[in-house]
Amino acid sequence: MKYPDNIVPEKHAVILFDGVCNLCSGAVQFFIKRDKDAILKYASLQSESGQALLQEYGLPLTQFNSFVFIHNKKVYLRSSAALQAVRMLSAPLNWLYGFIIVPRFIRDGVYNIIAKNRYKWFGQQESCMIPTPELKSRFLP
Repeated sequence: MKYPDNIVPEKHAVILFDGVCNLCSGAVQFFIKRDKDAILKYASLQSESGQALLQEYGLPLTQFNSFVFIHNKKVYLRSSAALQAVRMLSAPLNWLYGFIIVPRFIRDGVYNIIAKNRYKWFGQQESCMIPTPELKSRFLP
């Protein structure tokens, strides 16, 4: 299934996240609270929208161990995705983007350790997070 380009207007960016991971769902809540202009849109990696975007960008459809950030038709993974996403927030949080100067193999090494242990350290849910009616417009259909 090809994901229609018009579903994600160009002014928006998309965060794809593991919908059953407590850490990932917490990160989404963090971004929602701080994204006052609602620039960021969200979809779980397991959702129909998430799967369509993964397929469109040639990413694995069954490995949900990476945070994915899509903006201007460019895909970022792992630590680069997190830093690109935080860059969309207001100061001083967007200053965290400065960590981009740390070599990616170091950033992703730390990211991979957290990703590997996220269920053990933070737990997981039985099913994907369901947005409240007020937040439904922030999530891809």
